[in-house]
Amino acid sequence: MGVDRPAKNEILHHIPPTPEQEDFIQKLMQFAKTGDATLLGRLPLSETEEKAKMLIATDYARKMALDMRMIDPNYEDHPDNKASHCAKMIAEYYQKYDAQKGTQFVFSDLGTYQPGDGWNVYSEIKRKLTEDYGIPPSEVRFIQECKTDKARKAVIDAMNAGTVRVLFGSTSMLGTGVNAQKRCVAIHHLDTPWRPSDLQQRDGRGVRAGNEIAKHFAGNNVDVIIYAVEKSLDSYKFNLLHCKQTFISQLKSGAMGARTIDEGAMDEKSGMNFSEYMALLSGNTDLLDKAKLEKRIASLEGERKSFNKGKRDSEFKLESKTGELRNNTAFIDAMTEDWNRFLSVVQTDKEGNRLNIIKVDGVDSADEKVIGKRLQEIAKNATTGGLYTQVGELYGFPIKVVSERILKEGLEFTDNRFVIEGNYKYTYNNGHLALADPLAAARNFLNAIERIPSIIDQYKAKNEVLKREIPQLQEIAGKVWKKEDELKQLKSELAALDRKIQLELAPPTPEVAEKENEGQQVKPEAEDVRNRQVQYPENAPPQIRSPADSIVANHVIIGRPGLYAKEETRSKGLKI
Repeated sequence: MGVDRPAKNEILHHIPPTPEQEDFIQKLMQFAKTGDATLLGRLPLSETEEKAKMLIATDYARKMALDMRMIDPNYEDHPDNKASHCAKMIAEYYQKYDAQKGTQFVFSDLGTYQPGDGWNVYSEIKRKLTEDYGIPPSEVRFIQECKTDKARKAVIDAMNAGTVRVLFGSTSMLGTGVNAQKRCVAIHHLDTPWRPSDLQQRDGRGVRAGNEIAKHFAGNNVDVIIYAVEKSLDSYKFNLLHCKQTFISQLKSGAMGARTIDEGAMDEKSGMNFSEYMALLSGNTDLLDKAKLEKRIASLEGERKSFNKGKRDSEFKLESKTGELRNNTAFIDAMTEDWNRFLSVVQTDKEGNRLNIIKVDGVDSADEKVIGKRLQEIAKNATTGGLYTQVGELYGFPIKVVSERILKEGLEFTDNRFVIEGNYKYTYNNGHLALADPLAAARNFLNAIERIPSIIDQYKAKNEVLKREIPQLQEIAGKVWKKEDELKQLKSELAALDRKIQLELAPPTPEVAEKENEGQQVKPEAEDVRNRQVQYPENAPPQIRSPADSIVANHVIIGRPGLYAKEETRSKGLKI
């Protein structure tokens, strides 16, 4: 729409886990496996809580990533926790844009400000800003402090004026209805919300029209910093949110490719899948890599969808305009033939004016007034039943009338229209005669045939435009999308990563565990069999060792020691 607003510069700020977080991560993994809530310092789970074990685990993981004091206020402050990193980053932007009184928004839906002496992340970061970096307390505010609309408006006005430089809030309280963008230079996300729309609303506090400091002093950019603790759910959740947003945007724009999205990977109602939870907390980056690959694939599929849609549109337009050019040329040829035929027989007077040598059935007179009156009578009384009926001629061109039944204002009546016919039917005044002037009625058909040159010129002008457009459409229709190989490669990488993740996350079977304990090694079967016999282990199940199944084209068995877990094949008859 051409709205002048700053661009969003996203920065994913990685933070290594503190020793306390590392220790608690191990407890979370044990809790996820056993359900032993005492590991987390809480009472044993009730029957209801046992069913929501992964939701509890996910909630603890989110709080742990924000600050260990969200778990227990008795934990000590740490110079490498998220609050310390955020305070340091806020102070850097504060100093960088101090001359312009640049402002910053800080978002978190966990650890929000509560009046009183209780510990919360908002107050902790403010303490660090004032004690460690010398920022005046009056310039750091919490939106939760505003109990009335008047107080809320006063804080927003102070942000625009630059007397308040840092404003904390949650998505619900600060994410909408806050027009304090005038001086915004940075937005900080201490946690990631559940919905893409919430993240958009947060970013929209600064990435919007009217941000003067960003436009004139920050290259028309607003930095958006997302704080992510390693070996936590932060990075994965943020990338998952981007995948969802890509899918939603494609759906809304009609550019969605053939793909699906798994909304069940993590949500606020059920928590996170056990296997993925364990993989992430153990430091496995495969799931994060998968989210990034899916994001890139979704983007490319949307781009290909748009490209193919544009190409199909161009092909359709090319076919339509080529046909139009062909038809227009045929019209021009046929009308030119009619015009030349007319010129070859028309008679003129001494001044060169064309004579109206018209003949009407039932009229012997050559007087135009008499002929006009007869034509007016036909216009009033004719009933042809929708058929073109000849009533006269002009220079050998038949003059015809057709009766049409039409409705007007709820009444039905007969409308008689006249044409003069050559290769096409030509009309003047849309085929209606002048009922008040017999001479004008008589000259209707000469006027109609004299319009032929102007009609030819109109078609020629259309053809000139078509001749310019058709080569452009031919060029577009002939283009090939150049990123097909890249998309295939990414899909291949994603499929391989999916297989790797499935193998890593699949719990070992008792047989495998027993053999591993005995020190035995079982080699995985992963072989491309192309027109040759598959070599199966001696302990393979009998249903896959029959002679009929021994030779399979394009067959791959993918498994892990002791497992026949998955197969990919286009052949029939072999089931694992």
